[in-house]
Amino acid sequence: MKKNIRSILIIREPKKALCLRAAVILVFLIAAAGLIAAFGGFRLLTLSGQGGDSDFVSAKVLEISEDNTSTDPASGGRRVGEQQLKIQILQGPHKGEVMETPNYLSALHNVYAHQGSRIVVRIDTQKSGSYAASVYNYDRSAVLLGITSFFLLLLCVAGGKRGIRSMFGLLFTMSCVFFLLIPMILNAVSPVLAAVVIALLTSPVCFLLLAGWNGKAVSAMLGTVAGVTFSGLFSAAAGAAAGMNGFNMQEAESLLLQTGKSNIQIDGLLVAGIIVSSLGAVMDIAISIASAVSELHAASPKMEARKLFRSGLSIGRDAMGTMANTLILAFTGSSLNMLVLIGSYGIPFSQLISTDLIGVELLQSIAGCIGIILTVPLVALISSRVELLANPGPVLKKDAGRH
Repeated sequence: MKKNIRSILIIREPKKALCLRAAVILVFLIAAAGLIAAFGGFRLLTLSGQGGDSDFVSAKVLEISEDNTSTDPASGGRRVGEQQLKIQILQGPHKGEVMETPNYLSALHNVYAHQGSRIVVRIDTQKSGSYAASVYNYDRSAVLLGITSFFLLLLCVAGGKRGIRSMFGLLFTMSCVFFLLIPMILNAVSPVLAAVVIALLTSPVCFLLLAGWNGKAVSAMLGTVAGVTFSGLFSAAAGAAAGMNGFNMQEAESLLLQTGKSNIQIDGLLVAGIIVSSLGAVMDIAISIASAVSELHAASPKMEARKLFRSGLSIGRDAMGTMANTLILAFTGSSLNMLVLIGSYGIPFSQLISTDLIGVELLQSIAGCIGIILTVPLVALISSRVELLANPGPVLKKDAGRH
């Protein structure tokens, strides 16, 4: 039995190992593509942003006909007032048309246009066929695409071959989130189940791309699945005890308006969000510990499983604190504006701790941290056994002879 498992975990011929890695990745890619097709995720690629009687399209500002704006000291010097713009539509059924549209600027809705700038406009069409355009926002697509391209280029240059593989893993993960997770939830699938499916699909592909098919990757996969599962179970139990679920999130009211169209299970979105948000941190610490244990075993083949476990646990404890801190700060930073607003009202702590916002943020942060904390000993234990099983040293052979 051990020989069979060992033959699966370690393949010494590079060509066979590469073929096995490619085959396993291909299986997961086919599975992901099949699920995406089943839930209609590919339809998102063909959406044009034209829904009902309103179209959101890009436009170019040809001329500022009038500019009746002035700086507002109360809003940090932002310009408020009205502009009269001559724009050219760049997308949609009205592509190429030139039209006049007013641009109203306030402290909150503040899209100050310049000649030659690109904006997004909303075109409302009446039953009679007449239509009018209104300024919606800046067209940030080119800037965001440039930032993303720079990030991916930097990842590839700094990481070399592993950076390129990381890029493909990241693209696969984001594709699963946008084209599988969201369509599954919109098709009335349990959000928790959908999040677990995403974890089961993305973690093996990412680890296989980075580490190949070996004991290190297997240990990280198993530890990630276990850590994310514990994080989800804890958040579900804690949420039930505290009376919190997806209905306590800020977007619940807007989602309620959509339940008649898509039957979204709002109550499970909180736990699903925790699973997805903690997945990256759990994967990070899992592969770090598995790699450390693998290197220790390679440097000291005679080291027994107990010592490997203790060494992995010691290394994991150092990373545990920083990863937990990272996760908590990430959740805190994402809701900083609301925290400042709450602080400005002078709400007492007894009331503050019972608000939905603070309760949800605390639950998300703590559940993610618990997933990280439990992943450390789990991966250390799994990798200490898997490494000895995949690469048996003298100690394992000696112990086997005693029995």
